[in-house]
Amino acid sequence: MVFASFRRYFSMRHQNSKIQGLYDHCKNIFSPSGIPPPSSQSLHKLSLILDTIRPADVGLKEEAADDDRGLGFFGVNQQSRIARWAKPITYIDIHESDRFTMCIFCFPTSSVIPLHDHPGMTVFSKLLYGSLHVKAYDWVEPPCIVESKGPGHARVRLAKLAVDEVLNAPCEPSVLYPKHGGNLHCFTAVRPCAMLDILAPPYKEYEGRKCTYYHDYPYSTFSAGNGPVCVGEEDEYAWLAETEPSDLYMNSGVYAGPPIKP
Repeated sequence: MVFASFRRYFSMRHQNSKIQGLYDHCKNIFSPSGIPPPSSQSLHKLSLILDTIRPADVGLKEEAADDDRGLGFFGVNQQSRIARWAKPITYIDIHESDRFTMCIFCFPTSSVIPLHDHPGMTVFSKLLYGSLHVKAYDWVEPPCIVESKGPGHARVRLAKLAVDEVLNAPCEPSVLYPKHGGNLHCFTAVRPCAMLDILAPPYKEYEGRKCTYYHDYPYSTFSAGNGPVCVGEEDEYAWLAETEPSDLYMNSGVYAGPPIKP
């Protein structure tokens, strides 16, 4: 009798969990290829559902804002900060399928996910707690490319700045699309924070969705002749060159929130 009552209680809690509702909606609207794309109404509903998620809904506790490394975001330059205080970002896999990925990134103060892209993907992000600096670009179309001029010179492509701000939880979810909204972004933790992400369709290299990392150079670094940038707007553009990340420290964590029923 007691076991049966517990089973009913667990079943009700399982069915009514916010993360289950989020999973169910994602399963209903996303396809493996991303075609056809979800309707604007279904994407808006996803944002509304995602906005209700709190740390406890995914088994997290908010980290203390004053950790023992405490340099903050603007204390020193990025390279020395990473070298001295490097502590891994924790990646928590909630769900992975051919339709979408649902995951959490837990950032210690000053940790960085370098600039990277999401080819052909839509990504919803919800900052669960803490503060995170986001810098994001979109490619300039048609492509504006400067080819290598010799050994040691990178092939670069022009991108326009889409986002450059610090997010402080609680805040609304953000969304990036294949062609706009800041499809190429980098994160730096101002304070300990956690980000819940939904990527659809997920990364899959053999389908053309490989994660590529980039280094951004000021617009003045390269000459593009008669490019699309007007005088006075140079700060809104940057040249991006493919690179291999040297400052990405990440560990795997275990999802501790309510179980999800497929």
